Amino acid sequence: MGRTGSASLPLHGGRVPEWLASRMARLGRVLTEAIVLQYGRDEMLRRLSHPFWFQSLGAVMGMDWHSSGITTSVLGALKRGLAPVQDELGLYVCGGRGRHSRRTPEELRALGDRIGLDGDGLTRASKLVAKVDSAAVQDGYALYLHGFVVTREGHWTVVQQGMNDREGLARRYHWLSEGLTSFVDEPHAAIDGRPQGEILNMTDRRAVPSRDAQVALAREPGVVLRELHRFRRHPPHLALPAHHEVRTSDVLLRRLAATLAAAADRAPHDFAELLLTPGVGARTVEALALVAEVMHGAASRFSDPARFSYAHGGKDGHPFPVPIDVYDRTLTVMRQALEQAKLGNDERLQALRRLDDAARRLERVVSMDAEQFERLLQRENERSLLYSGRTVSGSAPPKAARSVIPREEQLSLDYEPAAAASRRPMTPETLLACPMAPSSGRPGP
Repeated sequence: MGRTGSASLPLHGGRVPEWLASRMARLGRVLTEAIVLQYGRDEMLRRLSHPFWFQSLGAVMGMDWHSSGITTSVLGALKRGLAPVQDELGLYVCGGRGRHSRRTPEELRALGDRIGLDGDGLTRASKLVAKVDSAAVQDGYALYLHGFVVTREGHWTVVQQGMNDREGLARRYHWLSEGLTSFVDEPHAAIDGRPQGEILNMTDRRAVPSRDAQVALAREPGVVLRELHRFRRHPPHLALPAHHEVRTSDVLLRRLAATLAAAADRAPHDFAELLLTPGVGARTVEALALVAEVMHGAASRFSDPARFSYAHGGKDGHPFPVPIDVYDRTLTVMRQALEQAKLGNDERLQALRRLDDAARRLERVVSMDAEQFERLLQRENERSLLYSGRTVSGSAPPKAARSVIPREEQLSLDYEPAAAASRRPMTPETLLACPMAPSSGRPGP
């Protein structure tokens, strides 16, 4: 596979508190089960190998949306969450950070012996991947994390990360076994990291003469080197900034507006029971709309990972504290939908798909400006206590309002029909109240 892009990742330390880690593991498990059920194991590998999707997954889980810590925490959540169902799913997560990364060969050999895979072959692949990104790609980043995800068919993806202490940055590398014909000829699915000047990339196919010459030098030190021309590639990259707060420049506002409008439009039809929980139920539908996009969205939908932090906030309080009540209801709805689908009734999973479909349709007929966006985040911060908001520092700050959500701002079973809503302009007031989406115009597919 070729590179799919790159992104800068500010290097952050710290640990994920247990109250969030356990929920991330549960959400990671239910999302993976749903994706595998609907699209298959190989599709899950493809998504993990996509850096934009991977970052969006971490953001929707409540991690710091721009942080290098997303890599460690998402892989850890998947390893923890999938462990009880890995044989049922046929999907296994090995490796991790630091000492856990060094145990990857041992884990792969044990897995191979247990389920009949070529453990030695997988171990060789793991070691070669690590060797390429530490030796063949000399970019100033020292590897410290190596995650190896493999299916029962022996297909795999690798997500590994290096750090540059001097610059305070991290770079994430993505690999995918699908279509891989060489470990040294442009093997990466993607590389994430802020450009840091010239990089010696010996895996570029244009470096074949150099690699051959190096082999010749090793065998015959007297051989004369041919003159080589170096070329630089400029793949698309996602620039994740150093600032913690979510700014309007970090989010495609029309997509967030479409998400809120889709939640309002579909909620009375597909999530009536959830709306019986005033305020929190309505807010959960908005979170579910973003979770649904992670499940069903095309790769082009994840160019702004910060947008997905609106689902469950962030552990550092940006864009707002993690709303525990909303998060738990999201998990409940997802789990119930998945269990019913396993029994042959996929109506609830289809309801989540309709949320995603509605958001894409409405994207051309709704909008949001910077003022609306700032007011939206202000509202979430003010109501954080109402949702049992938490950060790494503890509960939401006392200044947050514990007010009851006004009746006119709640989604409810007797909300006006879409036809009536379409006659009203989309104003900051109506958008912040999460109205029915206007149906005028010709929405795209």
